This record gives sequence, C-alpha cells and structure tokens, in this order.
Amino acid sequence: MSSQPDIDDALREAIISRPDVILDDNDLMHALIAANEKSMGGNIVDLRGLAMERLEARLDRLEDTHRSVIAAAYENLAGTNQVHRAILRMLDPLEFEPFLRDLGGEVAEILRVDEVKLVLESVQNDNDPAIKRMGDVLSVAEPGFIDSYLTQGRGGGVRQVTLRQVQTADPAIYGAPGDWIRSEACLKLDFGDARLPGLLVLGAEDPHMFGPQQGTDLLAFFTGVFERAMRRWLG
Repeated sequence: MSSQPDIDDALREAIISRPDVILDDNDLMHALIAANEKSMGGNIVDLRGLAMERLEARLDRLEDTHRSVIAAAYENLAGTNQVHRAILRMLDPLEFEPFLRDLGGEVAEILRVDEVKLVLESVQNDNDPAIKRMGDVLSVAEPGFIDSYLTQGRGGGVRQVTLRQVQTADPAIYGAPGDWIRSEACLKLDFGDARLPGLLVLGAEDPHMFGPQQGTDLLAFFTGVFERAMRRWLG
C-alpha cells in the first residue's frame, strides 16, 4: 500500500494552476530531477536526465556565443560611428592650418587616441619656416623614411594599415615627449602619381589600443578619405 507525502493544499493548487512557474525555474527543475534519480536508485541510468544536462550545456554555450556576437556587433557599430564622426570633423576646415590643428585636437579626441602625427616625405626639412608654422602635427622626412619606419628597417612589403604595439616611440615621429606611446596605427598615404607618400600615425598610451590581430577595414576607409582630403591642399 503506497502513501503520498503530505503537501499543503494551497501550494498544491498553486502548482496545478501554474505548472509553467516550475518548468521555467532552473533550480526547481534540478531539484526535481535529483529527487527522481534518488528514487530510482543508483543502478538505474536516467537517459532523459543526461540528455537534459547536455542540452542545458549546449544552451549555455549558445547563449555565451550569442552574447559575444551581440557585443562584437555593438563594438563594430560604435567604431563605425566613431570613424564617421572623425571624418566629418576632418572635412570641415577650409584651410590647411586649421585642418592640421583639428587633427591633433578634436579628431584625435573623437578617435580616442593620444597623438596624431602626419609625416610627409619631401626634399625639404623641418627647418623650413612654412613647415614650422604648421605646428607639431606635421613633420617632414627624407624619401624612403616611411617604408623603413613601417617595416622597421627589415624591408619587405608594406601594408596600407599597420597596427602594432610600441616598445620605444620613435622621436622622429612623436618628438621627445612621445616615450609613453605604447601602440600605434600607421596609415600609409598615397597622394597620386609623381608624388612622394605620406604617413598618418595614431598613437595611444594604451598598449592594447592597436594590435595586429585587429581588423583594419574602418581604418583603411579612413585612410582613403584622408588621402582625398590631403590632395586638396597639395594642389
């Protein structure tokens, strides 16, 4: 003769009227499964319980993947908006000196970098009075400097966008105060036929701001717009 354990009538009615409350509660379901396994004894394998555990583990993995995908999508969207805002600000000035000033100011702030440097290869040098009037964003280097800087003197192919960490900041790029730069994005600029190249460098104190494992699509787009903007001033 079997007997049922006593259960409060009000609780019993609540469970019968809303069974979904228990089904949706993971802790309650685990407790019920554990009680069921205990009642079956140690020699019986509950295949349904094992299947549920595997499904729960798979669901957890899917939820983690889903959260990662959503986070990456938001990060990409934020990065896209950031680059678009920087481009719009960069295109506002009608003269070259304000253009350079904004590069080291509002454009750098929008991109959340600590330094923006523009290097142009030329037969002139930094002592030219016209160049000195442009401030500390612009510097001039001898032909061949940019490729050597991008490959760190090892030669080989040069990419349009180079992302890397920095151990010792090059004073030719950043000047004396640039010792705290720990990562950089180097954007090689093509100004057209019969013109020497340029280099736009975005420097950051954060060593993880730029790295070779990151995507370069947005910065490549930014580079293309910057090249076209510069061609206005180069004539």
